[in-house]
Amino acid sequence: MKSESESISALWAAKSVAIIGATERVGAMGRLPLEYLQKYGFSGEIFPVNPKGGNILGLPAFESVKDIGKKIELALVMVPANFVKEAVQDCADADVGVAIVMSSGFAEADETGAIAQDELLAIAKKSGMRLVGPNCIGSAGGASKLAATFSPVFSSPTTPLEGGNIALVSQSGALGYGIYSLAVDRSLPIGFVVTTGNEADVTALEVAATLADDKSVDAILMYAESLVNVEALRIIAGKKPTAILKSGRSAAGAEAAASHTGALATEDRVIDAAINSSGAVRVDDVEHLLDAGSIFASKVSMVGNRVAIITTSGGSGILGTDALEKYGLTLAKLSAKTTVALDQIVPSYGNTANPVDVTAAVMSAPDLFEKCVEVLAKDPEVDAIVATFCVLVGSDVDRIANALSAVRGVREIPVVVARTGSQSLAPEADKLFKAAKLPVFPTPERAVRALQSLRIATKPTHNVERKPLCNPLPTPADKATEDQLKAALASAGVPVPLSVVVENIDGAIAAVAKVGGRSVMKAVIPGLLHKSEAGGVALDINADKAAETYQRLSHLGPDKNESNKVLVETFVPKGVETLVGITSSSLGKVLTIGVGGILTEVISDVSVRLLPVDSKIVNEMIDETRLAILFSGVRGAAARREGELGTRDSGRANPKISGIRGAHSGGSDSCANSRSEKDRKGSKIKKARIPRRSKKTTSRRTYT
Repeated sequence: MKSESESISALWAAKSVAIIGATERVGAMGRLPLEYLQKYGFSGEIFPVNPKGGNILGLPAFESVKDIGKKIELALVMVPANFVKEAVQDCADADVGVAIVMSSGFAEADETGAIAQDELLAIAKKSGMRLVGPNCIGSAGGASKLAATFSPVFSSPTTPLEGGNIALVSQSGALGYGIYSLAVDRSLPIGFVVTTGNEADVTALEVAATLADDKSVDAILMYAESLVNVEALRIIAGKKPTAILKSGRSAAGAEAAASHTGALATEDRVIDAAINSSGAVRVDDVEHLLDAGSIFASKVSMVGNRVAIITTSGGSGILGTDALEKYGLTLAKLSAKTTVALDQIVPSYGNTANPVDVTAAVMSAPDLFEKCVEVLAKDPEVDAIVATFCVLVGSDVDRIANALSAVRGVREIPVVVARTGSQSLAPEADKLFKAAKLPVFPTPERAVRALQSLRIATKPTHNVERKPLCNPLPTPADKATEDQLKAALASAGVPVPLSVVVENIDGAIAAVAKVGGRSVMKAVIPGLLHKSEAGGVALDINADKAAETYQRLSHLGPDKNESNKVLVETFVPKGVETLVGITSSSLGKVLTIGVGGILTEVISDVSVRLLPVDSKIVNEMIDETRLAILFSGVRGAAARREGELGTRDSGRANPKISGIRGAHSGGSDSCANSRSEKDRKGSKIKKARIPRRSKKTTSRRTYT
């Protein structure tokens, strides 16, 4: 029996294909795959299936798959929705390996369609057959030139179906093949295209995982409308550079994604955190996806973030420098040896500091550029080179391409080209740069953005050991109050303010004295999430104000005649008010850190990560928000110093995370099974510190 991965590989490696619903009718969906398989010279066997029998495009047609009498590795189901169930059952009875249901009208349509889709899945599961779709446009590529699709892109006489080292996996069929057509225009070596549609069974991640194990695949590009398995993405990205275009960033986009494929939308910040933690690159749009593919195709890693820019245009060099800061890369500080060498080459009116401006003098001094590139390549302070040009014509292109490609003979570092100018000025430029294995982009910003994608996809991974820091805690009640939640946190070793719950005036006065004479008093009302908005928080209350404050807070509940409890806590007059929240999501437990206070939702300055985390990751989160500035001390305030949560390399004092607002008790990997899967909101924790995680491990990904 074949493994699941072997079965799925039939999508590009099948040696026998049945087309259910094949027809000779011109323009019919059932005709196109047959045309394409013949057009591109599919090396395997083709079996048209049509109840009428006869001959279709010169091949004998069978009334059913069972009548073929041979093992069929891949079947294309291309009949109306009301006939699909019968066709899938026919495939299952004939022991077909993989069935692609291209027909639409299932879960993407309505509830009735969803039920029908579940019936297809049940048939496939019972027989062991893998099911792709429904509502998809099939696959294409592989060494056998298998075009198992009806996409009109292959109707064009100019569309090739050639081998390439990049795989494209798309949940959307039409968009997937649209991206493929754009890749063809850019001479991007896409060797595999697979679309998965509604994903009743086979998912885009499963396909990508199988392709990641294929030695002929060097990189993976994905379009996804749902992401449900972060660990699978992590494994894929650990094997091959991976870029993913995940739609549904906006609320409206997420709703559209759900209606298109039945996908459940996940909050976009959580998606970002999941993709970032996996080592894959989340791209912004189709152009960005293809740019990432262009640099991945060069089969080189980027070991650091220091970039040298060499340019014939001062303006292009400045734009490239701006882009480096925007995308988190660094303008390399050239060594003294490099600067001295450049001073001997570059004209006095040029610039030998990074970005290196060789000026238009290269047009009259052909060896000038080559010499400068060689010097930069030898500098150990340079991790990548961006060469920017505005206008290139004639023999200049060939000479520059040769000079840049020679860098690999000096050091194996990424080299990208930004060529800003009309294609008509040098029609052969892109072909020459491609032959030299140099990714080329129309602007400095896109060249730098592509470098950032390469850096993310090939930098060392940071893994955190999943080690509980405490024993399991009891699950809080559905409407647990702040004092109950804090008690649970305290039992886990999280510092909380000294507090007392009181039920009368005398108790309130005594509690104020017990917590230090200056207190915060809060209404204890089950289900009240934001006490400040309801007037349920009073700051800096002493014994003289305790009675009056208690009276007001205790009667804020829905029943004004009923006296509620009041929480009296130690008042913390100074500190940086910080939001620390742990919530549940479909992808796992999520940690949120950001600027706290009553305007938290308005400011929305937060960083998000999937758990578990360690101190390194926490510091990265702090640095991504304005907390980094606040912790360093502003307007005369002292820097916060405590623990091991200082930044990595800025020299800033170690911050103390205090004044945490709105902490969520939705569950954490630090305490196994400590919380309910339901998000719980509303507790406030003062002077709390993020517990240190277990030791981290770092591994390096290398791609050859």
